[in-house]
Amino acid sequence: QVQLIESGGGLVQAGGSLRLSCAASGRTFRYAMGWFRQAPGKEREFLARIRWSAGTTDYADSVKARFTISRDNAKNTVYLQMNNLKPEDTAVYYCAAQSAPVSPYTSRSAYDAWGQGTQVTVSS
Repeated sequence: QVQLIESGGGLVQAGGSLRLSCAASGRTFRYAMGWFRQAPGKEREFLARIRWSAGTTDYADSVKARFTISRDNAKNTVYLQMNNLKPEDTAVYYCAAQSAPVSPYTSRSAYDAWGQGTQVTVSS
């Protein structure tokens, strides 16, 4: 079992930036890690994924110009750099671990471990 702990959320003005972190512990092998978000009354939305060994990335079209996912293998940590934040980015942000290449990778069901979430609020 892998444990995931997110940090870095908070309140930021529109146009600002935040960097979220997700520290992983427990089971060391994982295929990929991803970030999702969920706004009140909405479905959980895929944002980005990084394959742990290769470092290759995938993004949702809605954020790929503003968000960047990266990882630090030595620290077992994945990051989400978010720039030019907008009020509609307000949500709880979750990281997730994918133990095998399940498709579609944009689906919640493709991930078998989740963090507790961190709140991001963007004021206008």
